[in-house]
Amino acid sequence: MDLSVILAYVSAALAFGLAAAVAWTDRRSTAHSLFIAGFLLLVIERVFCALAADAVLPGDVARWELWRLLLLCLIPGTWFAFSQTYAREGGEESLRRNWWKLGIVFLLPLALYFGFGSELLVAIHKEEDSLQWVIVLGSPGFALHLLVLVGLLLILVNLERTFRASVGTMRWRIKFMILGLAVFFTARAYSSTQVLLFRAVEYSLQSLNSAALIVTCLLVMRSLSRAGHFEVRVYPSQTVLQHSITVLLAGAYLVIVGLFAKIVTLLGGDAAFEIKAFLVLASLVVLSVILLSEKVRLRMRRFVSRHFQRPLYDYRTVWRTFTEATARRVEQSDLCDVTVKLVSEIFQALSVTIWLVDDRKTNLAFAASTSLSEVKARELRLEAGDATMVLQALASNPAPIDVDKSHEVWAALLRRLHPDEFRKGGNRVCVPMIAGNELLGVLMLGDRVDAVHYTLQDFDLLKSVSDQVAASLLNIQLSQRLTQAKQLEAFQAMSAFFVHDLKNTASTMSLMLQNLPVHFNDPAFREDALRGIGKTVAHINNLISRLSALRQELVLRPVDADLNEIVSDCLKDLGEIPRVEIVRNLNPLPKILLDPIQIHTVVTNLILNAREAVNNSGRIIVSTEDVNGSVILTVHDNGCGMPAEFVERSLFKPFKTTKKKGIGIGMFQCKMIVEAHHGRIEVETAPGQGATFKVVLPARK
Repeated sequence: MDLSVILAYVSAALAFGLAAAVAWTDRRSTAHSLFIAGFLLLVIERVFCALAADAVLPGDVARWELWRLLLLCLIPGTWFAFSQTYAREGGEESLRRNWWKLGIVFLLPLALYFGFGSELLVAIHKEEDSLQWVIVLGSPGFALHLLVLVGLLLILVNLERTFRASVGTMRWRIKFMILGLAVFFTARAYSSTQVLLFRAVEYSLQSLNSAALIVTCLLVMRSLSRAGHFEVRVYPSQTVLQHSITVLLAGAYLVIVGLFAKIVTLLGGDAAFEIKAFLVLASLVVLSVILLSEKVRLRMRRFVSRHFQRPLYDYRTVWRTFTEATARRVEQSDLCDVTVKLVSEIFQALSVTIWLVDDRKTNLAFAASTSLSEVKARELRLEAGDATMVLQALASNPAPIDVDKSHEVWAALLRRLHPDEFRKGGNRVCVPMIAGNELLGVLMLGDRVDAVHYTLQDFDLLKSVSDQVAASLLNIQLSQRLTQAKQLEAFQAMSAFFVHDLKNTASTMSLMLQNLPVHFNDPAFREDALRGIGKTVAHINNLISRLSALRQELVLRPVDADLNEIVSDCLKDLGEIPRVEIVRNLNPLPKILLDPIQIHTVVTNLILNAREAVNNSGRIIVSTEDVNGSVILTVHDNGCGMPAEFVERSLFKPFKTTKKKGIGIGMFQCKMIVEAHHGRIEVETAPGQGATFKVVLPARK
């Protein structure tokens, strides 16, 4: 039996054992099921490969190769789905949302297979020197292997995104799983490029795929031995092509191999071409390992610092990255989440946790971590007396502290808050976060890569980071208090309007109830009482409807409409106003996109405000015009006018008004509606000189 056949059977046996072990021991999830299905497909594909390689007749080789190609159509789609769900938060939902991508990865190869099955393989012969089968591909077979190569690259991109999004112990748990799968799919990508270059399947290369599967099984077994490998949840970035090492390396490899193939063709052939192409791939894989390895990156940085006389950290880069990532965080949880990830990357510490002082200032509450879950953190929470001791010690020791070297009781309590993941992970360090002489929390680091000791340079940078985070936390807390104060102020203002109006209404109703037993038989009194009750109910309903505009979401239903028709309807609804002259100057307008009901509210508010400004004795001019692609509504009155300071600071804000019976919501509502139409309101006014309101709406060309 040939060595390639033995390797294929051995790799199939290992893969089957691994799939069975996962199916037997681990709980079911989408990622588990896809993992098992993917390895079972690889098992069957390797068996078909062994049968084809061991076949004697070309017809048998063709039959087993066609079955292998069918499995090859299913493998990229299955592993693509796994790479979308493994160790990702919301991976199942993302897979359902992007079902069409999965459908393309599955259906295109299958369409080629079933549509051109008779044209996939053109000829079958044996190599003269090694007696290995060589299968010449037709154009459909070439296209099928090209689609498979694209699917393999997509899988590698997804695995890279998952790995780069993980930090600390999360990366430690999934590292060997990602590395093992990357080895296999990289080897598969290499063999696919050789197939595409020579338009033939050489079974001598299948030994490489079998060996890669054996290595993958061993690495995945190492990953499965680490607890929690399937419970990790990360949030990979969506900027795939912009920062993907896989895409960069794959593109470089294909370009270099393509140039090599062209040169070899021009020079008449090179027997060692496959070996050279493989060396190019291996060098790029080594480069990717260097770029992603935490230990290698740390040692390179220390080597440069030691031999080129430069600081261990590029402070400008570190600080720029840190401030850019934290500057726009307005919630404590968001700030703490991004901080633990950045600190883990900067100091190469796999376990980073932030505990914040709770609202009662009596204990530490869990905020974020690269190693602890919320459930585990609740189990580690300190008792009240212990917490008081720890808070007092941290408040009096603002510098970073190596808690493993301290023999104080409070240091032992802090060690309990941050358990070791590794026995040889180095000492644990805590950094109190203090701002404005107030202790806000503590930042704890442990499990440093290669167990490197923290230096004075590390402590200085940690103190700076801690001070920056503490200042940001204090700003967030003060901002939240300010927001609450403003909300309370707005509520008090609204309550004042309610209380004032309802008090007057209640007084009227109380007086009516007092007189009701005495004058109930008087028809005139009953008629006046009914009229008063109706007026009171109408007033309360009007008050409620105007206040409801503040809490309801503004939804526009735009249609082609004529603004002149809306203005005319408003004037008709309002009717004649005694002692007030209303002048209409409505010029022809084009139809524009607007919500007639919402714009009707705006026009009504402006006319009612003008009527109140003239105090039922004056002149109101309502005009429309089409100017430079904009439709303009103008409402002018010769009433009392408004001070410039009120217009600038209060006119369009809720609960700000100059009217005795107003609540300051009408103009706020008008501005909100007009701006939702991508328009604007302009005001010209002065005390004693009336007011002019212009509503400018964009006209559709």
